[in-house]
Amino acid sequence: MATRILHCGNNVKNYNLCISEKVAGFRLRGAATGDILYLAVHVNNVSYCGAKGVLAEITEQRPWDDAELYKHCLKLKDIEYCKPFDLKVLLKVGGKYWQLKYIQGAKAIVDDEAVRLLETTFSSKRIDKLFEFIQPGLDQQTDEGEIGAVEEIVEKVGDTKLLEEGLKQVPEAKVNIMWTFLTINFFNETSPIRGLETLVNENFYSLFTEFPENKTFLIPHNRLFLTKGLKQNVNVFPGIRSIPDALLIVYNKNRDNPLQINLIEYECYGERRVKLVEKTNYFNGQIIPQLMKFASTFSIVTDKKIREGTMKEWSDKIIKHIYSKDSFQEKIASWIKELEPGIKEQLIAHQMSKLLEDGFRKDLRIILVIDELSTEQKDTMDNVIKAFKLENGQSIQFKGFVVRLEQRINLIDGQTEYGISVQ
Repeated sequence: MATRILHCGNNVKNYNLCISEKVAGFRLRGAATGDILYLAVHVNNVSYCGAKGVLAEITEQRPWDDAELYKHCLKLKDIEYCKPFDLKVLLKVGGKYWQLKYIQGAKAIVDDEAVRLLETTFSSKRIDKLFEFIQPGLDQQTDEGEIGAVEEIVEKVGDTKLLEEGLKQVPEAKVNIMWTFLTINFFNETSPIRGLETLVNENFYSLFTEFPENKTFLIPHNRLFLTKGLKQNVNVFPGIRSIPDALLIVYNKNRDNPLQINLIEYECYGERRVKLVEKTNYFNGQIIPQLMKFASTFSIVTDKKIREGTMKEWSDKIIKHIYSKDSFQEKIASWIKELEPGIKEQLIAHQMSKLLEDGFRKDLRIILVIDELSTEQKDTMDNVIKAFKLENGQSIQFKGFVVRLEQRINLIDGQTEYGISVQ
């Protein structure tokens, strides 16, 4: 268990969202379940702390407008509030460069004296509800004696002399490189040696840590879900194949629909499509129509009878796959028992089938895993897929991941954790 400070810069909206949505977003990895997190925001040239909590499980939830910046997100629990205090109190134990020591990168604070100072200061100012910051001014509830200009070294990187001096004093604040890498092309999508789909499936849970293995169920079989229901759309999407490459079930007991269904499509330009025009034509002529076809199959644009038949057929195939292996059954049974303690064993499959069909009807998402995707293309796909509605009126969701294949060039420092690659 570590103690960290998550600084939201001068973005009061993001600070409030962390607390109201009970989620913390980090630009770097490192924070872990059980860590104590102090939340801070910069207002009127002062870094204030007004809340703290304990980090819980990893989550996909990213409620912020700049969500793409946050690569590692965890839920927050046991949130407490205090009358905002100036984090400059850490100057007493951290010296001139306390921001680099304790705030930069939401690093774990290894100084016991700093941890104790945070704890005692917070406890002395504890209140029952969140203090609401109003920009550009602050309500007079804040202690006047604590308001003062703080030079935010982390934010004022333009002052290179000051920053260089700070890095000499706090060398651990610098990003040190362990490896250098060369980005190389996948051969294609399905090559058993250098195929995107092959390598991603083999390393799925190591790549996508927002999908914990104990809370998700991956079916990486790209021939399993060819159904009559999908074939009905052949006139709308001529020549577009109708089989997702994988299916991922995400379990969350706190959602209205405990099971979210994710249809995964792997796409790869690889070594066959290297020119911009080739990639653009393939994206517009193959990828977009294919994902639209998946969305339309479960959307209200498709005839209800066909839609219901597809949901039933896919749910039956998922259940059959689950019962093909004892470990699969045990995982799914643990979910159902958590939702319905005391349920009889013979009813678990029936309940699972019901929850799966609810997922298809009410909480469906399409995931694209590809080796290259621009921001504009991602926004286009997001808008296109969200245009398809489910039975409950909610949009089908879209999520895109870019996966690249990297080859090691040199080992520089085996003690550090970062690498840089060239594409």
